[in-house]
Amino acid sequence: MAPTVLDLAHWSTWAVCAVIKLPQLAAVLAARSARGVSVSSLLLELTGFLVFLRYQVYHSYPLQTYLEYPIIIAQDAILLLCILHFHGKMKQALYYAVIFWGSWYLLTLRKWIIYMAMNLCTFISAASKLVQLCCLWQTRDSGEVSALTWSLSAYTCATRIFTTVITTNDLAVLVRFIIMLILNIWVTATILHYRKTRKTD
Repeated sequence: MAPTVLDLAHWSTWAVCAVIKLPQLAAVLAARSARGVSVSSLLLELTGFLVFLRYQVYHSYPLQTYLEYPIIIAQDAILLLCILHFHGKMKQALYYAVIFWGSWYLLTLRKWIIYMAMNLCTFISAASKLVQLCCLWQTRDSGEVSALTWSLSAYTCATRIFTTVITTNDLAVLVRFIIMLILNIWVTATILHYRKTRKTD
């Protein structure tokens, strides 16, 4: 029974992550605007995903426990390019690419670096959600921010809590997913609140 439920959790997470950023990309492309989407939040999210993926690879954890991260990172990179394009800042893309590429190699130069980075990863990822929340609170407008993308993120965190307990039982990973689940739900609720407020005005 447990392997079947575990496989279902893995497969559903991968399926969701294959399209997780598409609603956000579609909203930005349709509006030809990135209004409401925080670049700082996206950069922090990419940093957290990169560190988390590197940590999983470093520990040789089973591929099925982190397979979605390369897919999400690619989607975030495309979203970042779209946002930079609409803000007229495409030259910054090369700068970010060099920083992220260099970080991938620097993270495992010493064992203590990857462990410190993983501990900071939870704070970085949490900060990305808090930055998006602050952007929403300041503008009081959900703009082109996709509630579907954020709710899908909450779902994947919930499934990863289950899969982490069953497979690796890594406390740092588990704490990260619990915190991200709470914050993803909070961002989703805030988006829906401001969307409802905008419709009633």
